[in-house]
Amino acid sequence: QVQLVESGGGLVQAGGSLRLSCVDSGRTFSHSTMAWFRQAPGKEREFVASISWTGIKSSADSVKGRFTISREYAKNTMYLQMNSLKPEDTAVYYCAAGQVPGTKGLDFGSWGQGTQVTVSS
Repeated sequence: QVQLVESGGGLVQAGGSLRLSCVDSGRTFSHSTMAWFRQAPGKEREFVASISWTGIKSSADSVKGRFTISREYAKNTMYLQMNSLKPEDTAVYYCAAGQVPGTKGLDFGSWGQGTQVTVSS
């Protein structure tokens, strides 16, 4: 069973940086597509970025050039390096794992509990 635990969220000023981590305690990390989604208050959950088991990356236009997704197989961990943060990046960020590449929530069967990211202006 896949269990995902996020960490690294917090409060940061606009223009600052944060790095989120997601540890996968299951046995399928090396064969899973991993992704980050986020949900802001009053808004629908949205795709942020994903990385396949072969290293193919995808990201939303809103974060291109600012956010970088990566994974470290030896630690069963995925990261999201977030630079040049904006107030509109404020949201709960969720880690997700799936068996096929995708950018929609339905493509992912396992989810973490989320970590809050707040960007002040």
